[in-house]
Amino acid sequence: MKKVALYLMIAVLAVFAVACGSGGASTTGSANGGAEQPKAQEGQGTPATEAQSEELTIKHQLGETKVKKNPKKVVVFDFGTLDTLDKLGIEVAGLPKASIPAYLEKYKDDKYANAGGLKEPDFEKINEVKPDLIIISGRQQNMYEEFKAIAPTIYMGVDTSRYMESFTENAKTIGQIFGKESAVEEELAKINESIKKLNEKATASGKNALIILANDGKVSAYGAGSRFGIIHDVFGVAPVDKNIEASTHGQSISFEYIVEKNPDYLFVVDRGAVVGGQSSAKNVVENELVKKTKAFKEGHVAYLKPDFWYLSGGGLISVSEMVKEIDNGLK
Repeated sequence: MKKVALYLMIAVLAVFAVACGSGGASTTGSANGGAEQPKAQEGQGTPATEAQSEELTIKHQLGETKVKKNPKKVVVFDFGTLDTLDKLGIEVAGLPKASIPAYLEKYKDDKYANAGGLKEPDFEKINEVKPDLIIISGRQQNMYEEFKAIAPTIYMGVDTSRYMESFTENAKTIGQIFGKESAVEEELAKINESIKKLNEKATASGKNALIILANDGKVSAYGAGSRFGIIHDVFGVAPVDKNIEASTHGQSISFEYIVEKNPDYLFVVDRGAVVGGQSSAKNVVENELVKKTKAFKEGHVAYLKPDFWYLSGGGLISVSEMVKEIDNGLK
């Protein structure tokens, strides 16, 4: 009987030990000392998988596009967007390699696919890349259907009639897609602060300006609401002529017009420097007629870098540099 009682006691203790080991919350940590992650229920992915598969609906000028967060292969046709991606440390898979801004020349490297020209995309090459996202702007908008047949495509050109609002929206969209919201907010805050100071300086000066594009011996004027109108609309520099036609190619003018308007400042964008590869604006602009203006006599003719103004406007880097250039030009 004593043996039976002993065996019975051992059996009870064994059952009790098993029950204690399997019940309640586990305190066993993972290999790095953290708590173990709960197992996913059937039909559910892990948090990491869900983040990768999260889909956003991006509204843009050409429609609405569903885009997966953190796309791995991006083909970008807008240099302003490439500028922003570069600032945020986001890699791209391909881009048009003709006329790449000098400060973005690292993208000439063979590890980036050549997606063709700004107006003549290489759709075969783009197909080979198998992009998760394609970003286009004005020069490609008429080919939107061809792009979106390959991959989700969004339009991210800057609306110059509302430059800062459009630029801000584009930057925030990039931040949202790639999980860089805080970095974008930080950069935008810096830019807005520098613009505030420039605007105060420009307004206090009471000076006016004329913006011109020089190209092959010809000049065009740009005013408020134009592709370079940010100088007037946002930076606060008064236009010497409020009636300049706001068009993509500017208003064709003569050198006599420049003399007649006699601006305090003359801001020059040299298209030839980025299209033809040779800078000729100085020889074209500083002729005997223009030398009669206040801008020339007072040393207020400023040659703006076409990389920022003509090729890649609307990027986090380029807009910041635009502010600096105009600030430096207002002596």
